Amino acid sequence: QVQLVESGGGLVQPGGSLRLSCAASGFRFSSYAMSWVRRAPGKDLEWISSIWSRGGDQIRYKDSVKGRFTISRDNAKNTLYLQMNNVTPEDTAVYYCAKNFNDNEYSGWEQPRGQGTQVTVST
Repeated sequence: QVQLVESGGGLVQPGGSLRLSCAASGFRFSSYAMSWVRRAPGKDLEWISSIWSRGGDQIRYKDSVKGRFTISRDNAKNTLYLQMNNVTPEDTAVYYCAKNFNDNEYSGWEQPRGQGTQVTVST
């Protein structure tokens, strides 16, 4: 059974940083691209970033986070990461990791299975 457990969220001031983690189990993590998505209050799920199954530089970002967020993965640890720098109040949301349909970072992603981790950007 696929399990994705997000962690690392919290309250951070504008301009601050957070590192989110997603522990994956129940599937061959290294065979799938992975994504981060988020849901801001009152809004739909929004894709943020995807990374190829083997990591490296085959990565995609939503324009609004490009240059501020960095996605990475450690296939030996079955863990996905999102380094968030220079955050703004608009980044406030529940963040989820999602398993893509195949190894390609351009493939779609399944509906998030975890509970997500809350990120709140505020003074």
